[in-house]
Order: sequence, then C-alpha cells, then structure tokens
Amino acid sequence: MIVVTGATGNVGRHLVQTLVEAGEDVTAVSRHVADAPEGVRRHKADLTSPETLRPALRDAEALFLLTSADFMAHGDMNAVMDVVRASGVGRVVLLSSQGVGTGRHPSDLEDAVKDSGLEWTMLRPGNFASNAFQWAESIRASRTALAPFGDVALPTIDPLDIAEAAAVVLREPGHAGAAYTLTGPTPITPREQVAAIADALGDPIHFIEETPEAARTRMLTFMPPPVVTATLAVLGSPTPTEQTPTPDLTHLLTRPPHPFTTWTTHNTQPFK
Repeated sequence: MIVVTGATGNVGRHLVQTLVEAGEDVTAVSRHVADAPEGVRRHKADLTSPETLRPALRDAEALFLLTSADFMAHGDMNAVMDVVRASGVGRVVLLSSQGVGTGRHPSDLEDAVKDSGLEWTMLRPGNFASNAFQWAESIRASRTALAPFGDVALPTIDPLDIAEAAAVVLREPGHAGAAYTLTGPTPITPREQVAAIADALGDPIHFIEETPEAARTRMLTFMPPPVVTATLAVLGSPTPTEQTPTPDLTHLLTRPPHPFTTWTTHNTQPFK
C-alpha cells in the first residue's frame, strides 16, 4: 500500500492516477473528501493534526508527504514523523522545494524526515507550471495577466512530471538518501508563459507587470511571510543554479521533462 497525502492537488491527483495505472494499492489522503480513481481508498486527514493521518497508514509500505502552506505556518513535522514511524511505514518521499537545496527556504521539514530513522527521498521541484492558474480568473474575465519580474526566466516544471518522478522513487529501490532537484527543460519568463497560454487559447492576452510590493501584499494572503520573501527573491533575482535546468528528472524518467507549452495544451479549460 502506498499512501499519498495532498491527493487532490496538482501533483497528488496525477500521482494517484499514475500509481493506480501501475497496479499499486493506493490510499488517497486529503483535507477534504474528494473523488478518486476506482479502487483507491480515500481518507480525510489534516497534517496539522497528525493523529488524523494514523488510520490511513495501516499496512502502508511507503508514504508520499506533501505539506500545505497552512502546515508550514502551523504544523509540526516531527509530530507527523512520530505517527509515521509508529505506524510501521518503511519509506517516505517528501515533496520539498528547490529552495531548500539553494538555501532560500528553511530545511526544517527535510530535517525532520531525515531524523526520523526511516528510509527517505527528497524531491525538490522548482517553479511549478501550475502556478499559472493564478491568472485563470483575470484571463477569463478580461484577457489580462498580472505578475512581477515579467522578463526573468526560470525552468518551470509540469506537475505531471513531478508526479511521475514520485511514482518512480516510491515504487523502485535505489533512491534512499537521495535528493533530486526537478526542473523543466528550459527557462521561461512569466511574459512568455502568458504568451503560450494565449497561443493555446487562440486569443491575445495582455501581460501587466506587477510591482514587487504589490506582489508581496497579494502573496501574503495565502503564504507565510518567510516563504513569500524567499519566493520573490527567486522570482526576481534567481541564481545561475536556479535558472539552469537539472538532469535529475530525465535520469528518473528516462525522458526529458515536458515544456511549458505541453502543460498549457493540457490545461486550457480553466482559462477559457
């Protein structure tokens, strides 16, 4: 049995589907009960209350651990790992972030997993293609998109690629103690992302460059202040390392990562 937390999100729902197609028994965990593929056990739990996770871990061999912004503000990963360890789970795959590896983000979550005594693997994705969903409402309403640092490029990654990489490290041996930095194939700017969405829709979209101050105010409504500070630093002043695609995803999947244009082709509906 493989347990997937955050099972209804951009990565989790793809991971559940990928594991089911591979013939695995899966328990999908989320804060709200939602639909899941046939045969998948569903469980409602909130990691900020670690005991709610315990029933889902019965007979589990591996756990995919994804935390929310709310958990980063109020959760205790050491308490979560106490429950995981006591449940007999042998392998934990944590969805971390590239910022931990570059020192932009704190390493608390990774440290707790590493200190648990369990077999662990870290996945450290960079900028998600699905962050473009932040523009969905304004694109639908007025064919406009607002973002800071419009001409700063990062190698944006498709959540489907992250999910498929997670399925590999959850199912296959040889990844214990490894940390993989997952990126897209080429750097792309927010302005170029909006242009790609416009091409997929067949309709022009006006890009509006947001000031960093306005972006910070907006982001503070759904992200903790330290994460907002670190995120804006990456978006506005990325290091050469943060702008350089890594080979890790190709190593795991034996194929190159999807470009942003592939993601837009498969995700036009929210922007229509």
